[in-house]
Amino acid sequence: MMKRILITALVLSLFACSLPTRAPVTPASYMVNPERSGPPLKNRTSYWLKIGPVSVAAPYDGRSLVYRLGDTRFEKDFYNVYTALPAEMVSNAERQWINQSGIFSAAVGQSNTFFPYYTLQASVNEFYGDYRVRPEAVVSMEFFLTVENGGKVNPMIGSNRYTKRIALKDNTPTALVLGQQQALAEILKEYEVQLDKYAANLPKPLGH
Repeated sequence: MMKRILITALVLSLFACSLPTRAPVTPASYMVNPERSGPPLKNRTSYWLKIGPVSVAAPYDGRSLVYRLGDTRFEKDFYNVYTALPAEMVSNAERQWINQSGIFSAAVGQSNTFFPYYTLQASVNEFYGDYRVRPEAVVSMEFFLTVENGGKVNPMIGSNRYTKRIALKDNTPTALVLGQQQALAEILKEYEVQLDKYAANLPKPLGH
């Protein structure tokens, strides 16, 4: 009896060893990082601009790519993700773009200890792939430019909203990320023009 058990165990062990092994599934990761091209604009001010926190609406605030498959049906892709949270990607892209535009003396992040008088905050309201009719990348953003003035007047200099829809060449995650990158670049390019207009006539900051 013991001999039969040992033989059976040996056969099962050999069978298990003969099965193909599968590597663990690792999510593919993508970065949305548009780059500004062209020369900087004319420097409008010697002041610095603080890039405030970027808020991203749910369900687009996580690392998973999001697909819209119906009017009320959204799906997260846990096997295709962003390398960073959308809020971090958009904030970094925004800061780099505005620095390269040259409108302000410098655009600094939230962690910078320097106290700028002007702050730019942004909200991402849409950040997904729309596959209801034809594949499109959808990005919608709002910008809020404010001045530190001690509460003497309304601190809001201006608010602007932009929405871009970019047709995709196929249904792959790579195509979606490239479409989102193009959409974000077009939004930043348009807002740069508006920001340049604001900077040409900035209200007096606190203490000036």
